[in-house]
Amino acid sequence: MLNFLKYVLATILGLLIFSFITVLILVGIAASTASKSEVEVTSNSVLELKLDKNIAERAEENPFGELGLAFGMISSSDGLDQIKAAIRNAKADENIEGIFLNLGYLDAGMGKLEEIRDELIKFKESGKFIVSYSDIASEKAYYLSSVSDKIYVSPMGSLEFNGMHSEVYFFKGLMEKLDIKANVFKVGEFKSAVEPFLLDKMSEANRTQVNSFLNSINDYQLRRIAEARNTTYEELKNISDNFLVREPEDAKRFGLITDVGYYDEAVTYMKERAGIEQDKKIQLVQLSKYKDAPSKVEKSTSSNRIAVIYAEGDIVDGEGDDDEIGSIRYANAIRDARLDKNVKAVVLRIASPGGSALASDLIWREIQLTKEVKPIIASMSDVAASGGYYLAMGCDTIVAHPNTITGSIGVFGIIPNIQGFLNNKLGITVDRVGTGKFSDVPSVTRNMTDTEKEIVQREINKIYEIFTSKAAQGRNMTQDKLKEFASGRVWSGIEAKERGLVDVHGGLETAIELAAAKAGVAGDYRIKQLPRKKSFFESMFGDAGAQVKEKAVKAELGELYPFYKMYKKVENMQGVQARMPYEMTIQ
Repeated sequence: MLNFLKYVLATILGLLIFSFITVLILVGIAASTASKSEVEVTSNSVLELKLDKNIAERAEENPFGELGLAFGMISSSDGLDQIKAAIRNAKADENIEGIFLNLGYLDAGMGKLEEIRDELIKFKESGKFIVSYSDIASEKAYYLSSVSDKIYVSPMGSLEFNGMHSEVYFFKGLMEKLDIKANVFKVGEFKSAVEPFLLDKMSEANRTQVNSFLNSINDYQLRRIAEARNTTYEELKNISDNFLVREPEDAKRFGLITDVGYYDEAVTYMKERAGIEQDKKIQLVQLSKYKDAPSKVEKSTSSNRIAVIYAEGDIVDGEGDDDEIGSIRYANAIRDARLDKNVKAVVLRIASPGGSALASDLIWREIQLTKEVKPIIASMSDVAASGGYYLAMGCDTIVAHPNTITGSIGVFGIIPNIQGFLNNKLGITVDRVGTGKFSDVPSVTRNMTDTEKEIVQREINKIYEIFTSKAAQGRNMTQDKLKEFASGRVWSGIEAKERGLVDVHGGLETAIELAAAKAGVAGDYRIKQLPRKKSFFESMFGDAGAQVKEKAVKAELGELYPFYKMYKKVENMQGVQARMPYEMTIQ
């Protein structure tokens, strides 16, 4: 028996050593690849952008990314910063003749798409071409492609051009079946984050706000497409509303695309534009390679810094992970930027639906202290709502895209009662002893008393008053006036600017230029990115067990995985929340 155990342990140890050596070998290969000299770009090359990975604000450090691999839970996502830098570099690179958009489904929000699209428009100012090709072009893919000189869709393919829609999942029926009740506390008629637990469909107030900001965003994008395709908004609106594009030939007939053709036909056209003989191969340079190409954009050597603090994800208490806005980590980052004498101004880049009200307020405090000594500008990405807006409202100026989703000034709290589930479904009962009648508040295993509900609602009301008071102060309006635009209502960037919740329309570069101008260092600065992201090894080994578990759960649940993620979000909510509906998909 001892010999058997000895052999088993020896086998396990051998497997562990083998796995460790394998990882070291892979890392060595990746490091060797990364340590090679700069990528050489030959003349008459074309930058190919597939954008078929998730697009985050900043690229993840992944030495296997160039090999197209993900490791553990570290994805090979593309960073918006890298995509924009590559397009700028290609504009100035004499060896790059044009850009090839080889697009399908895009995993990116509206704000990020807007920034990429604007960079592509600037690229065309150089006189270089943009060609796009799609087998199946989603609405988002076409929005980018619409700036192209030539747009190809394959004959058997499709182009989605029938307007936007939003879906929200409701769990009232599920909770009734499980015998779980939700004690909901909120302020704001439009604060719809609690609706999935109370209703089986949208309230009229929620339907009104979603309809309003969806139409605002859709109309804006139709107008931009009309400008790019030399047509009218009214014509595109008619095509979209009546679903007139059902085949690629329809898209060509209405002028949405230039050609119904195959991939090789798009390549043939690019060869002609680049002056390459048809029997020669065209050099398509992938983004993963081109990011390491020699820089053709002049870089500043100034000692002045503009700190860009990327705040992406849910706002949570404590440190938080790399994909969360942890109150401690972000308060420290803003404080570091404030105390750094070389940092002349700060840009807070926000991509968040909100989260913990407490965490939002702690970060807001650091923003206020920074505002007293140097400019701090808010730059809204795809979404900066509720707690995300809480962060922005303390800044000197708020910059947002017209199609940013923002507002949602309101708060809520949920205390579930699982007593029925335990008693009736599992046969579990709970008893308690306390030193006072409120000792176990809040409890999820019994009904709340009216007094307890009143105490919690009073706290929610207090936080809403604080939220709206600080927002009014930041926006230079009375609290009563601000409350007209609050009540948890969500706005598009266009609607928000009309109501004084946003100052300027633009992207990250607009915010950086404003910050530099306010600090008196226009044209004389460098960018400092904060907070520091975890290294590859920190991400890989720091929480390896959780990574393996998460990956296994995702593989097992398949299409049900998003519902599991929603459940985990609800489970991790602590205290009063300032957030949008946590799962609202816009397509």
